[in-house]
Amino acid sequence: MPMSKKTMLEGRLRRRLRSHGLATFDAYCRFLFDDGGLEDEAPHLIDVVTTNKTDFFREPEHFDFLMSHLLPAMLGDGRGRASTPIKIWSAASSTGAEAYTLAMLMAEARRRVPDLTTYILGTDICHDVLSTAVDGIYPEAMLEPIPEELRRLYTRRGRGRARGQFRMAPELRAQVHFGRLNLMDSSFPVDRDMDLIFCRNILIYFDKPTQQRVLERLTEHLRPGGHLVLGHSESFSGRSLPLKQVVATVFRKV
Repeated sequence: MPMSKKTMLEGRLRRRLRSHGLATFDAYCRFLFDDGGLEDEAPHLIDVVTTNKTDFFREPEHFDFLMSHLLPAMLGDGRGRASTPIKIWSAASSTGAEAYTLAMLMAEARRRVPDLTTYILGTDICHDVLSTAVDGIYPEAMLEPIPEELRRLYTRRGRGRARGQFRMAPELRAQVHFGRLNLMDSSFPVDRDMDLIFCRNILIYFDKPTQQRVLERLTEHLRPGGHLVLGHSESFSGRSLPLKQVVATVFRKV
């Protein structure tokens, strides 16, 4: 993190200092690096310092392109049948809004193609957000971007003590698998024949060499002809990878 983030970092870490009864950041660093506290503390440290901005149907042009171009092409190639399910990976899924958006769209496609089979994976480094994703419970304010028909079919509004919240429908939750994954790891425990990988609005937090390494590893997990989707604020220019741009921020593995 650059020095410009120092105040933000201190603010987020104060909660961890209080939980250990520590008075200063120097004492916290000694606890982490001298006293062997890092192994147990690392998940909590990561949870408080990571940024987890997400919304349903965020950057909707990507989902429009998926339904109008990518999915028809995959179905035309014979994918989506029981022997070759369409595999989609949300590689920085945060609380799960992106993965559940994809699940809603695949459920809609299944209404037109009943034998369509899909596998949707959501991963993140943060334990807290993954717990939220598995539960599939969100504040009602997050309903706004979801089209009314999809709200009716795939969400359930809370009652009583759960008023002001909604939950993804159980049949939709059953379609999405969540797990912890650090994009800094040297390898990913993910299938290498993914049809579609969404990795949006996370690369901007990495320096250029790290971006290159992450993109290389993600590309290894795409099947030939599979697609990688980046965020609209992220650039792919000047990178030597077996990817060809299809439209802005959507790339096909060649």
